[in-house]
Amino acid sequence: MEQKTPLYDVHVAEGGKIVPFAGYLLPVQYGTGVIKEHMAVRQQAGLFDVSHMGEILFTGPTALDTLNHLLTNDYTNMPLNKVRYGVMCTPDGGTIDDLVVYKFGEESYLVVVNAANREKDFTHMAQNLLPGTKAEDISDSVAQLALQGPNSPAILKKLLPEEQIPKGYYTALPDVDLQGIRCMISRTGYTGELGYEIYTANENAPKLWQLLRKAGEEFGLIPCGLGARDTLRLEAAMPLYGHEMDETISPLEAGLDFGVKLNKKEFIGRDALVSAGTPKRVRVGLAVTGRGIVREHQEVYLGQEKIGLTTSGTHCPFLDKAVAMALIDPAHAAEGTALEVNVRGRRVPVEIVPLPFYKRP
Repeated sequence: MEQKTPLYDVHVAEGGKIVPFAGYLLPVQYGTGVIKEHMAVRQQAGLFDVSHMGEILFTGPTALDTLNHLLTNDYTNMPLNKVRYGVMCTPDGGTIDDLVVYKFGEESYLVVVNAANREKDFTHMAQNLLPGTKAEDISDSVAQLALQGPNSPAILKKLLPEEQIPKGYYTALPDVDLQGIRCMISRTGYTGELGYEIYTANENAPKLWQLLRKAGEEFGLIPCGLGARDTLRLEAAMPLYGHEMDETISPLEAGLDFGVKLNKKEFIGRDALVSAGTPKRVRVGLAVTGRGIVREHQEVYLGQEKIGLTTSGTHCPFLDKAVAMALIDPAHAAEGTALEVNVRGRRVPVEIVPLPFYKRP
């Protein structure tokens, strides 16, 4: 039985097309359609309900040590109110999930995980806590809205004094009063665009949504669903669990080495990643040069040799071209290499191109 987020009735009233996703009922799109929603985020602003994401609070004198034990990144010298990416690995180096860590005190961290992995993640975390750390899954009491797009700062400035808006990328302010609503605001997102994620108690979510919608009217803000969220993240080449990574794919194979610190003395999966050596497959970007749309789980060929598998693919509205990501043999991963993808029995020509496909100016 799927759950409803605190904004379910708002989505219905806004004309959202509701679908089941990661155990929740969420809008895949609104009447405007995915393309207009995608373009609004790239050129103006879009508002997403991401209350289905998981939030886990780590507290206690050994909370930092526990995070460094659980995750691939190093959080040792992390400043207060900063956000840092990380990956949680199995002992054999596969990816359990990717996530972000917020530091709000020397003994207080918030970890935000993918909705579909929340229970699995929390079980793994609870089984590997160091003495002196408490982990609490607070997901059911937290709503999260994502305000994304170049007009996002102007929208927030209508509701907040400027000093209450996070300035730097991957920074957060934990206790903000937004028109009487207590919030945590971070300059983060999953669209490749300038934007913010706003956390609040469930009961505040509908009022917060309406405040943002009204403030955003003059800036072209529209509500956006899961469809645009996926096309935006793919256009920005952001990996998605279950596509570019899973428990059979290491974070190094997925191209997440910026968040993997092998020089750290210890973390779960480190020894397996070190002993595996150079990755046997790498994530690449593909631009479709022939006719057709490439999707996930399609075979990639160099001549008659199968060299990999696509992980995600679509037509990207802003770039106005079809692209895909794939995991392939590194021997054939040079930019400009011409390949083919088997799309339902038909070979579609593609070319390896740099990632990300889109980068904000």
